[in-house]
Amino acid sequence: MGKKILVVDDSALMRKLACDIINKDGRYDMPDTCRNGEEALEKVRKNKYDAIVLDVYMPVMDGLEFLRQIKKEGLKERVMMFSTTTGEGTSQTIEALDLGAVDFIKKPDKYRETSGEDFAQQFLKILEVVAHAGAAPRIGVTTRIGAATLRPQPKAAAVTTRARESIIGEKIVAIASSTGGPKALHSVIPKLPKNLNAPVILVQHMPPGFTKSLAERLDSLGPISVKEAEDGDLLEKGKVYIAPGGKHMKVAKSGPHVRIYFTDEPHREGVKPCANYMYESLLDTDYAGVCCVVLTGMGMDGTEGIKNLVKGKKLHIISQDEATCAVYGMPKAIAQTGLVNEVLPLDKIAAAITKEIGTR
Repeated sequence: MGKKILVVDDSALMRKLACDIINKDGRYDMPDTCRNGEEALEKVRKNKYDAIVLDVYMPVMDGLEFLRQIKKEGLKERVMMFSTTTGEGTSQTIEALDLGAVDFIKKPDKYRETSGEDFAQQFLKILEVVAHAGAAPRIGVTTRIGAATLRPQPKAAAVTTRARESIIGEKIVAIASSTGGPKALHSVIPKLPKNLNAPVILVQHMPPGFTKSLAERLDSLGPISVKEAEDGDLLEKGKVYIAPGGKHMKVAKSGPHVRIYFTDEPHREGVKPCANYMYESLLDTDYAGVCCVVLTGMGMDGTEGIKNLVKGKKLHIISQDEATCAVYGMPKAIAQTGLVNEVLPLDKIAAAITKEIGTR
């Protein structure tokens, strides 16, 4: 029996598009459909779905209100947003991810763009990830951006706090996150103090156009300053710099300071930006130590970069635990190296960063 999917969109054309793609994949049953969030709410109260494909803009009850309502009622639904990039679409998509949606796909600007196989394949890749979110990751499921595949891994051993010598000198925080990351970041970044004694650089796997909205939302929720990074930005303590979608972010010495710069190298681990590049660029800086944080996400991005970084820097490595991950891929990969100092639930990570870094 195939997995059960619900498609919620007020556009008959978009409903047909989504259903046609899903119906061609033998892993899914014929999707149920609804025209708005109110109809969908009635459906999920009576039926259990493996995933919901959800529009944002709908009459009667929109996608955001639907997410608020299922959260209020304690309904554990896995949701994939079918989002527009026009107008307020990007900021509303970020809000949807904060409310519990696992991932999203951009609606095509022109309908003819959906006729090829590329869009359908991307749609199905994301749908498969969402349908398995919170469950054991399936081998062969790929990320949104390209061909990074979760490789077979042995069962992870229990990881305890790993001792290390105290780091004296300037530090930096470097965070990597992917699927489920925007929601996770909403539980971490706003809890960091504005006087954190280090800058924070962050790679979240997202397409171009969405990272600016993510940065603006995180900036509005807590005391610490958050921005989408710009080429040439001077790294300052108590500020968070998010890599723009579609660009690899690195850091380099600039006289007595450290600045951000971007490169256009190929995708790595199937993603762009890639956290591996970010971590490795820290080797040639004067930071005495790096607090590396790996959050929820499919694949292994961050692991190779941290393994290379540890050859020349003192690290304190924190990985998110399996129970609080939407997808236990990236944190699992780094935990299995034996390098991790702390494996923590999401609500403990901000405090752990602050304890390691200190305040001014």
